[in-house]
Amino acid sequence: MALDFLTENAIIYVLIAWVVILIVAKSLKLEKHGFTIKAYSLTYKNNQVQSILSKMLTRTKRGIRVFADVSVVAGFLMMGFAFWFLISNISNFFVEPTEFAELTVLIPGVTLTSASAILYFLLSIPIVLVIHEGAHGIVASLEKIKIKTGGFAIFIALFAGFVEPDEKEFDNAKKISKLRVIGAGATANVIFAFALGAILLTNPLFAMVLPDPLLEWFYDEPDGVLILSIIEGSGAEKAGLQTDDVITGIEGVPIITPLDFQKVDLKPGETVTVTVNRDGQQLEFPVEIMPSPDDPDKGLVGIMRDNAFYKPVFNFIEWDPQVSMFLLWLWMISFFIGIINMLPLPILDGGKFIYSIIEKKASEAKINAIMFSIYGVTFAIFGLNIALSYMKSGWITI
Repeated sequence: MALDFLTENAIIYVLIAWVVILIVAKSLKLEKHGFTIKAYSLTYKNNQVQSILSKMLTRTKRGIRVFADVSVVAGFLMMGFAFWFLISNISNFFVEPTEFAELTVLIPGVTLTSASAILYFLLSIPIVLVIHEGAHGIVASLEKIKIKTGGFAIFIALFAGFVEPDEKEFDNAKKISKLRVIGAGATANVIFAFALGAILLTNPLFAMVLPDPLLEWFYDEPDGVLILSIIEGSGAEKAGLQTDDVITGIEGVPIITPLDFQKVDLKPGETVTVTVNRDGQQLEFPVEIMPSPDDPDKGLVGIMRDNAFYKPVFNFIEWDPQVSMFLLWLWMISFFIGIINMLPLPILDGGKFIYSIIEKKASEAKINAIMFSIYGVTFAIFGLNIALSYMKSGWITI
């Protein structure tokens, strides 16, 4: 009951936390230490970023040079992957609805409503931003573009990091230098996600996000979902399902892990065919779907199921559940911020990336017309993914 109250009022707790942050910032007089405090934001700027980055560069210059060159190629690849994913996802909505990936913008208190999800998000974002902006800054130093300031901003529950290059030096830099600087942030995020993912291959939860080819290599596939018990009086009991049956399909949709239940739209009162494996035999049962006690519009088969997932092939780490979830969030945010950030939109690196490629190729008016066209197409594709997700499930909360 207390957890339900916390979840339903998440936005209130986020606002209370913001008020506390403002009060603490004011009482500590953080304005004297580079902070700018407003009712809706807290911004920190540091003018010593350039010297810090220069020291880092002297120790790793050769490696940073390779990374900077890779960032240009990676920028194109990530932009292409982002478009491919979003367009193919739209196609899936109409052609293969079970494969459609629902998208939502993560906003603490609005789309993030569970206390644990908000905590994992708030812990992950600063790490991802430091990696992203640090990569921009150190590559800018490599290209001899001065960094005036660096820092971060908090807008109630949204985070942003930034490094501010000297505008004249950046504008006068070679095109390849600009592309290196712009692509570095997203590339750093994705490289970090790959490194973290290599560790998470020993974690059962990571199987939830791996595509099929990698899933088969690194995880042993379960046979289905084990029934631990049957709810008394449910359609499952009346149909003859039993404890220790293994559900392998519902209405022809393969059921491998508990997450696959989300692929089936179960409506209370309807009858569906449930396929189970019982003592080596495959059996089918017509099961009447019961309404959920928490949500009458949501349907349940009427069982208590085992929530076990795939078992890692390299199963040599004993994972703490909370550490697992935090690292999974960190991986997810780092990877998708990197990829989505390369979409050509005005506020993202992808927009700057494309502009740097085509600038000075035509008049400023023509360049602006081209950019607005690209922005419009990109926004339509991205927005359609969000809209279709809303049409399927309403506002998605985590």
